[in-house]
Amino acid sequence: MELNLEHRPNAHCENGAISTLLRYHGLDLSEPMIFGLAYGIFFTHIPFLKMGGMPVTSFRTFPGVLFTRIMKMLGVKTATRRFFSQESAMRALDKILLEDHEPVGCVVGMYYLPYMPLEYRFHFNGHNIAITGKDEKTGDYTVLDANAVEKVTISRKDLMRARFPKGGVYPLMGQMYWIKRMPKELPDLNKLIIKSIKKACWFMTSEPSFIKPVGVNGITYLSQRIRTWEKTMGPRRAKLNLAQIIRMLEEIGTGGAGFRFLYGAFLQEAAERTGLTVLNDFSRRITEIGDLWREFAYTAARIFKQRSDNQKNYDDLGDILQKIGQLERQFFLDLNEAVQ
Repeated sequence: MELNLEHRPNAHCENGAISTLLRYHGLDLSEPMIFGLAYGIFFTHIPFLKMGGMPVTSFRTFPGVLFTRIMKMLGVKTATRRFFSQESAMRALDKILLEDHEPVGCVVGMYYLPYMPLEYRFHFNGHNIAITGKDEKTGDYTVLDANAVEKVTISRKDLMRARFPKGGVYPLMGQMYWIKRMPKELPDLNKLIIKSIKKACWFMTSEPSFIKPVGVNGITYLSQRIRTWEKTMGPRRAKLNLAQIIRMLEEIGTGGAGFRFLYGAFLQEAAERTGLTVLNDFSRRITEIGDLWREFAYTAARIFKQRSDNQKNYDDLGDILQKIGQLERQFFLDLNEAVQ
């Protein structure tokens, strides 16, 4: 049995899974619109929370939050479950898929997905996929994965392993989610767009200065900490931490700069939908900030690789981050004022 859903690549996995679930129920939203409505743009640098032994740095909200937010805003009734037993997790998946005929989103460990190219298979336990079918003869499942170029399949054994990966920031416990019921009438999308923009601005700028790790405070916090890494950690450990930042910027999800570009695309679409043409100016501004994040990643990579002609150091990285922090703070303050 396979549900009638086409595959669409997306820049970010959770956006892709959300899109699949909504499209099955006739609501076709663009990836930027999904990301923007869920006010997914964010920043965190949390030294005491580790991934692969390194501090977690994230350029978006935490995994699972996008799904919860957008479904609540749209008035969609959903369900999310976790399990202690692998067999129970697979039986529950089969029931929703085969009996209720609903696509199911699963959070999995990317390292254990056999269809992924080897260079993308690292221990990241926050990847989202949508299960849309099962071959009852072979037991293989049909997967729509935003990072894949077409529909793929995965065996029951491999899917079970991916749903219960070892290690990671937190145990996944076979986490899955699905739509239970759509609203009889969808809310006014234009009003939701404005509400979401205000929420994004609040989350990025509302924290007091002593709460350092989150929002634009977090960017400034990282700019201060990165200058001390070589002295406090030693050259080798500093480079490993730098590599982690580069990975989060350029490889995991759609990357740090990519989320800024995605939000810029959302603002451009929002300008067209709402008639607030000033949002086009903000789309340009956040795209320029995204370019600065790419510059940071490029400079960090040259330091990490010790290029012979490189004249940059960790203080230079701190300077770029400080500038980005200032620009993002002013951007979200101005954006909030523009949509009042």
